[in-house]
Amino acid sequence: MDRSAELSDFLRSRRARVTPDEAGIVDDGRVRRVPGLRRDEVSRLAGVSTEYYTRLEQGRAGSPSPEVVEALCQALRLDLAEREHLKDLLARPLRRTAISAQRVRPGLHLLLQTLDQVPAFIIGRRTDVLASNRLARAVLTDFEALPVPQRNLARYYLLNPEARERVGDWAQIASETVAMLRLDAGRHPNDRRLADLLGELTLRSPEFPGWWNEHHVLMRTHGTKRYLHPEVGELHFSYEALHLPDDPDQMLCVYNVEPGSATADSLRLLSSWTLASQ
Repeated sequence: MDRSAELSDFLRSRRARVTPDEAGIVDDGRVRRVPGLRRDEVSRLAGVSTEYYTRLEQGRAGSPSPEVVEALCQALRLDLAEREHLKDLLARPLRRTAISAQRVRPGLHLLLQTLDQVPAFIIGRRTDVLASNRLARAVLTDFEALPVPQRNLARYYLLNPEARERVGDWAQIASETVAMLRLDAGRHPNDRRLADLLGELTLRSPEFPGWWNEHHVLMRTHGTKRYLHPEVGELHFSYEALHLPDDPDQMLCVYNVEPGSATADSLRLLSSWTLASQ
């Protein structure tokens, strides 16, 4: 990944999103030829020269101080994920090294088995599905039955026709997953497997290039999901995404349900069917 180009595109896309009114800038009567803020307006809000901000947006300014980065984050109204992404893009490039395969600790495999009343799974870099429990495989898809390179959440959402039928609000969930991939790309610009995945999605998913070029980034923490299961019908979950302390690139995702709800009843039925089929 060309970090200078990524930095330039990201900064331009973020300043295009902020209106002068939102930034508290009074109309000076000049014709606006770009959406959002001009470079000189961003530089004024951040307290740096227009020349410096221009060089920064072009990837020619080196490493700005933490104070300048914070000022830019405030001027561009960046959220937490966007702040982290900007810092990743500004970081000094590391020497290209082989990225080792991720492994899930035995204790976490045991934890997934213990969480047998709700779907739960662990994802790693590139949204790879590293491990999943029985109900996660029943609600989404049986990732463990796939070849290891295909056990990937983004590939499932964007390339598997079943996902479009099974995942409620498919476009939103799929585009958010693309935003997770872009955040990962900023953290691991030398990940060859990620580059291969992005190439495959570009060629095979009609929606992916448009979402990728929006430069949205997302750090999942919690939210809601809806699935349309072919056997038990509509399922509603509130999920929690927890980053693991000994490997921040691994995340435990748990799909909780309201006790006594229709989804809870459907999950019990689905659980009994999967147990009987083992």
